[in-house]
Amino acid sequence: MPDAEVHFLTKAPFDEVMNTNPYIDKVWTLKDDLNNLLSQLKNEKFDFVADLHHNIRTLRVRSALCVKNKTINKLNIEKWLMVNLKINRLPEIHIVDRYMETVAGLGVKYDGAGLDYFIAEKDVVQLSTLPAPWNNGYVGFVIGAKHSTKRLPTEKIIEIINEMKLPVLLLGGKDDQAVAAEITKQCSDYAFSTCGNYKLGQSASLVKHARFIITHDTGLMHIAAAFHQRIISVWGNTIPGFGMTPFLPSGKGESVIVENNNLTCRPCSKIGFETCPKGHFKCMKEIDVKLIVNQASMWWGMTNP
Repeated sequence: MPDAEVHFLTKAPFDEVMNTNPYIDKVWTLKDDLNNLLSQLKNEKFDFVADLHHNIRTLRVRSALCVKNKTINKLNIEKWLMVNLKINRLPEIHIVDRYMETVAGLGVKYDGAGLDYFIAEKDVVQLSTLPAPWNNGYVGFVIGAKHSTKRLPTEKIIEIINEMKLPVLLLGGKDDQAVAAEITKQCSDYAFSTCGNYKLGQSASLVKHARFIITHDTGLMHIAAAFHQRIISVWGNTIPGFGMTPFLPSGKGESVIVENNNLTCRPCSKIGFETCPKGHFKCMKEIDVKLIVNQASMWWGMTNP
């Protein structure tokens, strides 16, 4: 649609992701006052709204703008059946493809090139600024996740790093700093923390230049996919079948899924919890470390995809 003007509405914490995208004409940021924002949006006289959240807030946006719209199919019924009854009616369709369905009626088609992420020039991190040996290549390990049941226990991460014996750059936000400090204490020869020291764009730069990425189901995992990285993703209480695995174009990057499929209680949520509902947290505690270490050893030294 060469004549279309594209606007994007997002919450304030996420506008950094969109501000550098050359395909977006304007980014609207929701802070506190939705009513005031809706008044501004009405003045734009939009022709179409693609709702990628399908929640109460976005319903208010669609109702206020009163134009043609299409909402994402969140598969809530299918996810409920899987979480609560372990009945699998989930379609084999990635969330990106479900996003694309919202604009299919406009003639928009997936170009097969995967995701995009654009790093501002000011956010490019020079690897020479990292201490040796990390400035000669490193494994990027994303240690955080929004919910605890999507994160490996700290002792498990320590075990993986000490078994790999490779330079590991810990990636995460300020909330991950305490865990990162414990990891670097126990893995002083191999782990260096950047958690909380860089903005998102800078962390994305570090993700881009890693030899490969080890990660939970997080935003940085999807950013790694945008750079066609090699990705080892570790899954806890949620499952890849929900459609949020690394989205890689054919022939680009590589994705290895590590999960514990020997549990009848998994998935226990479509999102995550702060503690395991069963109290044992076997989905993460029983992750086979050797699978991760062996894959890391195989990838180390290979040129980036």
